[in-house]
Amino acid sequence: MRIMTFNIRFENEHDKNNGWQYRRELVAEIIQRHAPSLVGTQEGKWQQLLYLKKYLSSYNSYMPNRVIDDTSQYPTLFYRESEVTIVQGGEFWLSKTPAIHLSKNWDSAFPRMMSYGLCLERGSKRHFLAAVTHLDHKGNEARWQQAKIINTFIQNHIGPTILMGDFNDRPGSRVHQLLTGTESELRDSWKILGREEDEKSMTHHGFTGMPKKTRMDWILVSKHFRVIDAQIIRDNSEGSYPSDHYPYMVDLDWA
Repeated sequence: MRIMTFNIRFENEHDKNNGWQYRRELVAEIIQRHAPSLVGTQEGKWQQLLYLKKYLSSYNSYMPNRVIDDTSQYPTLFYRESEVTIVQGGEFWLSKTPAIHLSKNWDSAFPRMMSYGLCLERGSKRHFLAAVTHLDHKGNEARWQQAKIINTFIQNHIGPTILMGDFNDRPGSRVHQLLTGTESELRDSWKILGREEDEKSMTHHGFTGMPKKTRMDWILVSKHFRVIDAQIIRDNSEGSYPSDHYPYMVDLDWA
């Protein structure tokens, strides 16, 4: 089973030549090329998600009871229908009032959300929980509190679990330690394979192709999975990139 997390960069008029209209075909093409069973996107605004829903021909999206507006950046699950289906799920805001649309607290620069689904892998007939999220990029306290909300949610679920997203934090940070520590059911897929934490592991590049900041895009998995391979996808079209983040992808098998 192949899993991908992909921050697709929100539609932003200030991106000029890197605007969504110039790279949206490449976003869809890369997903189709690597053919993940499940992909979790971040930063997608509603029209961006509708585009992917239309042009990812072998995929469906899971957006249950979503409140729609033109400003929200929605973490969203897309699943390849021949391999995976989502039988139930939901979403909530990472705030003190998670059911209130666009709610935010602490020092969060933006409202942040998590979307999740109980998935059925068609081949094995086994169920697993998949969740996609995006933590705040500025607020240290907000990021910590958001991670605590996610951790509580994950701890209340018993069974195979995959948590993916843009965590806007570095491996080894207190957010990372909380979500992958001794009391957590989750482990970092990159670290499971013993990969190095160096410039080549960084997943943000600001449309330049030059790695920056840190490895902030993670796929965390429970002990029910065996990590076969992991790849940071640097695909581009003549130096033009699909996003300011590299997608991150892992191949999993059942343990």
